[in-house]
Amino acid sequence: MTTYVLVPGAWHGAWTFEPLARELRRAGHEAYPLTLTGLGSRKHLLTASVNLDTHIDDVVNLLADEDVTDAVLVGHSYGGMVVTGAADRVPDRVKGLVYVDAMVPEDGQSTWSLVSDNERAWYLDGTGENGYTSAPLPFFDPRATPHPLASLLQAIRLEGDLGRFAAKSYVYATQWPTPSPFTGLYERLSGLPDWRTHAVDSGHNVMRDAPEELLKVLLEHG
Repeated sequence: MTTYVLVPGAWHGAWTFEPLARELRRAGHEAYPLTLTGLGSRKHLLTASVNLDTHIDDVVNLLADEDVTDAVLVGHSYGGMVVTGAADRVPDRVKGLVYVDAMVPEDGQSTWSLVSDNERAWYLDGTGENGYTSAPLPFFDPRATPHPLASLLQAIRLEGDLGRFAAKSYVYATQWPTPSPFTGLYERLSGLPDWRTHAVDSGHNVMRDAPEELLKVLLEHG
């Protein structure tokens, strides 16, 4: 049995991964889809101090609380920042990583530094009255909630690199309506021998658009 920890992207909650989590459980594994602090059902915890470290702590604390030592951390989009930080902090609890159309940061990088000017404008356009949240885009699922801006701005601090983890997969969505911001990353990782890369016929929301293909990738880590 493998334990999967499923981390959604910005503005989204555990509901994005719950159908996939049910399939993983049916296959005999454990699965924890997370809602990060300040989002979704935990939106009452949203303050100006919620940042990337807070979200990394969400994952690290779950692994410790459940005494997980065989985790496959799965991060979608912004969730790639979170799972990278968590794996770096507790590598002894992690056996694999899956990035789902996600960021794969290096030390000192932030979501802000990894996105385009257009995406930065999206982040700032919806800061609203409080000044510390980024509003979900109009076409998002109605369950999406404002995201803590500090988590998008904070640079990640890493002690080691991902070479410590033998099992690493990247899932690249090929059907963006605009050029994908992850194309260069996917091409780079495809040339590395310690990465498994997968191009899927899907929009950015791979969990919704290509659930069977994504499940297959995850079970390869089981």
